[in-house]
Amino acid sequence: MIEVLVNGASGRMGSEVVRSVMAEEGLAIAGAVDPAAAGKDLGEVVGIGHNGITISPNLEEAFKVKKPDVVVDFTSPKVIYENAKFVLSHGVNMVIGTTGLTADQRKELSEIANKSGANGLVAPNFSLGAVLLMKVSAEISKYMPNAEIIELHHNHKYDAPSGTAKLTAEKMAAARTKAPEPDETKESLPGVRGGKYEGITIHSVRLPGYVAHQEVLFGGYGEILTLRHDSLDRKSFMPGVMLACKKLHDCQGLCLWFGKLSGMRCFYE
Repeated sequence: MIEVLVNGASGRMGSEVVRSVMAEEGLAIAGAVDPAAAGKDLGEVVGIGHNGITISPNLEEAFKVKKPDVVVDFTSPKVIYENAKFVLSHGVNMVIGTTGLTADQRKELSEIANKSGANGLVAPNFSLGAVLLMKVSAEISKYMPNAEIIELHHNHKYDAPSGTAKLTAEKMAAARTKAPEPDETKESLPGVRGGKYEGITIHSVRLPGYVAHQEVLFGGYGEILTLRHDSLDRKSFMPGVMLACKKLHDCQGLCLWFGKLSGMRCFYE
């Protein structure tokens, strides 16, 4: 049995992870962390009834109660770096669903993981459909280098652009075999054309009603090719999270869910 601690347990993603772990064969909840719900019963917070597990205010306190096999983190870009340093330095495997880590931070975390013997997985998106969208977008970029990304999320998302959009742009830019046609547009309103990342324009939409969605638009002479992925429910991410918890021992160090980046090994291709 793999004992899992969920960090950010009372949040939208964290609550879904807790419910999924409890229902998943081979996994069990070892503890939960969330300063917003510290001291409360985990089962009552996530809507499954009293289960006797008290939510801890921080990772340090949770580890004193019970050291888990795996920590799943869905918290905030503001705290993910320190969270990951704490977990990996204690030799505990970690599934990182929180975005916001820089390349330098990922490199340092990789070094920490190698020293402690822990494994870590950085995943901007656990959806199979989103991963396939990234792979297909990279392949198309070899032939159609002019492209833009539109990512749409709920208005409570912490960061913009999304980690999925940034990783998609990185994969597309790396796959290009020729330079795109220049964009000669002059903005009359600053920022109206979106932001550039790896030479690819990304537009971020934040509105109530959305969950997680992304479009990749490719333009050529006389034709447009559009790819779109929609996550309509957070349950769409759970099979990937459960798989990561079970297979993380195969990762060997700090890994990415999709592709190689900053010297890290590839976990899922």
